[in-house]
Amino acid sequence: MISALTARACRRLSFSRAPGRTLRHVGALSLSSPRHYSVDSHAGLRSILKVSEEVQDAIATNKPVVALESTIYTHGAIDDLGLEDIVRRNGGVPAVCGIFAGVPTVGLLPHEISRMVSEKAHKVSRRDIATLTGKGLLGVNEHGGTTISGTMVLAKLAGIRVFATGGLGGVHRGAEDSMDISADLTELGRTRVAVVASGCKGFLDIQRTLEYLETHGVVVSTFLRGRQPDKVTFPGFWSVESGLKTPSTIRNEEEAASIILAQEKLQIESGLLFANPVPETYSIPNAEMDAIIEQAVAESARRNASGNENTPFILKRIRELTYGKSVAANLALVQSNTESATKIAVSLAKMLEQSKYPCKMLIIIGTYQMSLLQADILVAGSVAIDVTCDYTGMDSDTAPQPHLHTSNPGRVSQLVGGVGRNVALAAYRVSSGSGVRFCSVVANDNAGTSVIASLASLGMDVSCIRKLDASINEDLRTAEYIAINGSDKNLFLAVADMNIFTSSAIPDDWEHIIGQSKPKWVVVDANWNASGIASITRAAKKSDASVAFEPVSQVKSERLFDGVSKLGVFPRQSIDLSTPNHYELGSMYKAAKQNGYLEGRTWSSCYDAINSPDLDANLRELASKRRLEIDVLRQAIKLLPYIPTLITKLGHDGAVLAQILPKGDSRLADPDESQYVFKAAGASESGGVYLRFYPPAESVKDAVSVNGVGDTFLGILIAGLAAGGRIDRLIDVAQKGAVMTLRSPESVSPHLGDLSRAVLEAASSK
Repeated sequence: MISALTARACRRLSFSRAPGRTLRHVGALSLSSPRHYSVDSHAGLRSILKVSEEVQDAIATNKPVVALESTIYTHGAIDDLGLEDIVRRNGGVPAVCGIFAGVPTVGLLPHEISRMVSEKAHKVSRRDIATLTGKGLLGVNEHGGTTISGTMVLAKLAGIRVFATGGLGGVHRGAEDSMDISADLTELGRTRVAVVASGCKGFLDIQRTLEYLETHGVVVSTFLRGRQPDKVTFPGFWSVESGLKTPSTIRNEEEAASIILAQEKLQIESGLLFANPVPETYSIPNAEMDAIIEQAVAESARRNASGNENTPFILKRIRELTYGKSVAANLALVQSNTESATKIAVSLAKMLEQSKYPCKMLIIIGTYQMSLLQADILVAGSVAIDVTCDYTGMDSDTAPQPHLHTSNPGRVSQLVGGVGRNVALAAYRVSSGSGVRFCSVVANDNAGTSVIASLASLGMDVSCIRKLDASINEDLRTAEYIAINGSDKNLFLAVADMNIFTSSAIPDDWEHIIGQSKPKWVVVDANWNASGIASITRAAKKSDASVAFEPVSQVKSERLFDGVSKLGVFPRQSIDLSTPNHYELGSMYKAAKQNGYLEGRTWSSCYDAINSPDLDANLRELASKRRLEIDVLRQAIKLLPYIPTLITKLGHDGAVLAQILPKGDSRLADPDESQYVFKAAGASESGGVYLRFYPPAESVKDAVSVNGVGDTFLGILIAGLAAGGRIDRLIDVAQKGAVMTLRSPESVSPHLGDLSRAVLEAASSK
């Protein structure tokens, strides 16, 4: 009888399998931790835990997976949650956990959840899982909606790292007498799963809950959500603020993902709580909620409600006393938490994927070979410690610039930045992190270590960040950039120590790096010296990659036309694209003229063909209509033979695109584009020039910082071009991204991912 029962149970409890696929293990995501269980080594687990086909496949292929509890369905007060749709919309796979017909299940299907609700599932914590499962082995098919602790157990067994819920259980008021402490807290103390919640239920003793979590070594961190770190308190569930100091803060979901990964690599087994405040629109003032909670708790005490009866009674009374506002807040916060958890899971999946392919050694000066995966975009440029000083003097309203030769009051912040890093990060964020490689150098110092850690925490590929050995040159330091801005956020003065990028200690193996990466686009910034720029450009062209040049500054922009480097002319150009501001364009033109680039038969032949009378007349009309300098426009046309696509940034006045169109370009015959097209004369290899003014995306009155705005613009353009887009259709999207960074305290807005769809649409439009 025992053998028959076992055989029957194993048949009924076995994993569901994808057609033609052999299930190897549940914990396929555990790249670095043996403690995310492998079913191959835990045969007993394989025979008792059911994982849906979709979730099983997602875990095995490192897709982002978000665990969801089932009590929110079986014992919740809201019917239409839409949580699984939220996970899918944000690029994840939902995994509702629970006990279905006596089987612990990860990835409950809709009809299974409906049946659990209709057949009145039990409420299941950690302690109850084995009880219902054991009964299931004997044919007693009871359902269980798992609480936070129960869901954490099942999620960990399946290899899921991130879990979204509404509010955590905690220490109840009066727990010193009742000992009423939620199992959620002890679970967080021993199970390494990241829980995204809006704090703990507001009627609990929040202060003691935080103390309990601290005792058990649980990471507790609250999202800033646009607030200053010193102004953030732990969420009050229905209220944005509880008034109690949060143990720590995090800026965004990428940072949360990096903490999860670090916790796992360090093999620290306790859980993590990321507190996400209820959306401001639905927040109920803390003072108002405190009075309501006090009344509900007092009524519960008078009724002698305890254990499983206590929480439902209190929640019911709060719903009644807030006239349903608490229900609306409940729905909003759990949906917000689910979205945030999915973004964490997406970022974490990217980091884990990259950690499969670490560089074979720490990149230090010397001869080495490394194996690199293909990347659509390779950015070779600077990374630096950015120090920003914003003037805040009493006269800042009338005199926005700081005073010379004296100390000025201001606000100082420090971040990791650098032109190349910013361009790469913008491309990475707007393209969802796919196919972007950043190559740069740092010194073997504390700042260099911090830079690499920062880039890795963002999920970026750091396999080509070289850490130069200071023993070769003790003066080598990780680059640093100090910007002093006026109160209007416009740059007043900057000092840059970028000597590491012009050092002779930098190895020259760009052909190997670019040849293995096989990028569609290479971006090189002018922080490298002239020979470095030329070396990177030659290697890119040898691999048939297009090249974008970021001028960086007036002085550094001249390095492209240094008088030594030989630059190709259209249609065999060395540089395909550049996005200077009008000051940098002037410097580039000046250097080109002084060093003999604007003479000679090859340049003259190309320039004479594109410089038609109609084009010059349009230049004058455009300059007059848009109040632009005619010389700026003419300088751009003269540089086009060397840089066939030039976008001159005009700050708050917009941008001008000047582009040589090859013969056969569809715009040459498109009547909708005829106002921008000026056809070439004679037997030129060019079909004509495309000249178009783009007004600014919007007039920004609430700028936070100008740092990184131009870099963001270029990064988005390159992401769109690498996806097959046309430059004239990408500029408006790039300007929108630049505005997002202008409003961000970071050098690249963390919200650029919101433009991913717009970039793809611009790239795919005909």
